[in-house]
Amino acid sequence: MTWSETLRTGWAAVRGHKLRSMLTVLGILIGIAAVILTVGLGLGTQRDVSQQISALGSNLLIVTPGSSTDADGVRGGFGTGATLTRSDADALASEVNAPDIGAVAPEKESSLSVEANDTNWTTTVVGTTEDWLDVRSRAVTSGEFLTADDDAEGATVAVIGATTATELFGTTNVVGQQLTIADTAFTIVGVLDTAGSSTDTDLDDLVVIPLTTASDTVSGGFDRNSLTTIYVQAASADQLGAAYQEANQLLLNLHDITDADSADFSIDSQDSLVSTATSVYRTLTVLLTGIAALSLLVGGIGVMNIMLVSVTERTREIGLRKALGAPPWAIRRQFLVEAGVLGLAGGVLGAALGVVAAKVLPDLLDTSIVISGAAVGGSVAIAMAIGLVFGVYPATRAAKLAPIDALRSE
Repeated sequence: MTWSETLRTGWAAVRGHKLRSMLTVLGILIGIAAVILTVGLGLGTQRDVSQQISALGSNLLIVTPGSSTDADGVRGGFGTGATLTRSDADALASEVNAPDIGAVAPEKESSLSVEANDTNWTTTVVGTTEDWLDVRSRAVTSGEFLTADDDAEGATVAVIGATTATELFGTTNVVGQQLTIADTAFTIVGVLDTAGSSTDTDLDDLVVIPLTTASDTVSGGFDRNSLTTIYVQAASADQLGAAYQEANQLLLNLHDITDADSADFSIDSQDSLVSTATSVYRTLTVLLTGIAALSLLVGGIGVMNIMLVSVTERTREIGLRKALGAPPWAIRRQFLVEAGVLGLAGGVLGAALGVVAAKVLPDLLDTSIVISGAAVGGSVAIAMAIGLVFGVYPATRAAKLAPIDALRSE
């Protein structure tokens, strides 16, 4: 038999038992769709995390305070203490102390209720300096940002995000309007551009006020001068490593710490955050892909089972073809082609299902799924290979049947 005759006969054999063939490819179909979705989910999540971290700014080092300990001796995680101060940020901003650091933006952040026109809204109130706008890669769509004079004078002025403006006033045209924070009236001097979200946080839901005002008017107590975060921008991407070393050593000296392992602060870079997130999602993707591979294994066993049934059903046909001169390799090729057709059908249908699901699920699950052409093509090839591999034993068994025994089979 020629290859064209073999393919035609194999396709006819598969079509001759439509229901059985569909049930056979079902396991492969589900496995292939699962692989495509798993890889797509991993790629989509990795892209989203990278975009969200990039939204923080460029060439950034993120300095957070150490841990706090409550009255019962329970220690919180990094970021819960009050170990960073305005003087730390001022020292980091000094070109003499850290020549590889371009700009520094200290933050004193609180979640507070803000009032305007009898409307209350709980938002993030950020006390910072004029460098915050450039360090965080933000822009003002109307009005202006905070100035050095605003911070020096402790002015009661504010720049708000689009979400906050809409919730309080129903519009973003709010320059000149007033809002109240901690019983203090603030005049809105600017509105920030929209930035979306980062790590499930709405970057447009915030109110930015001068750091001095935040310390003197909004905050109180012993941690009046403490900071929740210091954003350090390296002078360039190539100087990020040097900026890290300078910031780390300077803070250790300021805090009189000789052992770096005992530091009461933490410094993370954007690259490290991306690497950590990528590592987590890569592990999750491998795990889910392994589960999908089990489905493919079950599908392959199903192909082998059906092909063995087909060999049994067609024993007399095999005997007749051998009696007419068909060599063993022709019989083996015939059944391998049928197994390959089943695997290919499962792969194509599974790829189609995976692509369709990748278009529909993001809207339902509120997550991104990136379709990888390599994953789709590779999955279809793997599905066909599974059909061929699991078809080897049935095909070999058929090729080894003796013609006389086969013809005498009932």
